[in-house]
Amino acid sequence: MEAKILGDSLPVVTCKLKKGESVVTETGGMSWMDEGIKMSTSTNGGIMKGLGRALVGESLFMNIYTAEKDDVEIAFSSSFPGKVLEFDLTEGETIIAQKRAFLCAESTVDIAMHFRKKLGAGFFGGEGFIMQKITGPGKVYLEIDGEVIKKELEAGEKLKVDNGYVAAMTSSVSLDITTVPGLKNIVFGGEGLFLTTVEGPGTVYLQSMPISKLAGMLYIGTGK
Repeated sequence: MEAKILGDSLPVVTCKLKKGESVVTETGGMSWMDEGIKMSTSTNGGIMKGLGRALVGESLFMNIYTAEKDDVEIAFSSSFPGKVLEFDLTEGETIIAQKRAFLCAESTVDIAMHFRKKLGAGFFGGEGFIMQKITGPGKVYLEIDGEVIKKELEAGEKLKVDNGYVAAMTSSVSLDITTVPGLKNIVFGGEGLFLTTVEGPGTVYLQSMPISKLAGMLYIGTGK
């Protein structure tokens, strides 16, 4: 599969397929495609796999698009302003991503739930108790809110992040929450009671405009 990411603030992924190659997306994820591509819908791994994806904000069913001839193209557009990240995963390589980040992938890629090891991180960390675990081999494309900032953390190195700004991370990175120190900071600091803490080694992908934050600002702006 040959893929390109086109556009800036509202990017689109175009995939050129050879006969027999397949690409997977959630239901309703396809934007346009050439003739000669066959669509099939399934839970892509069984009903339990489908339910697991539903818990992380994706659809219960997946659409599989398979080329019936060479050099046909299919496109998948982002659903909000931001960036699209490409990962070319090796066999067994894993990336952990926020809910609803998955855009499309080669059919060899596995998508499953990822539970936080610590309940506190799930209930108060802002990114949610359940994230997505995406395992290779194959290419996968993730939607990220706003701009992307990549941080490389050494073993034991920590980064404190406001809730909602962690978009994705390598599986070697651990995530927990910490309490904002000081009552005055909690009440007047505007950061809430908790911060997300990520610890290396590994790579963390931060996003500059979490949709949850934008939605909250728009709601306040309406005066309701």
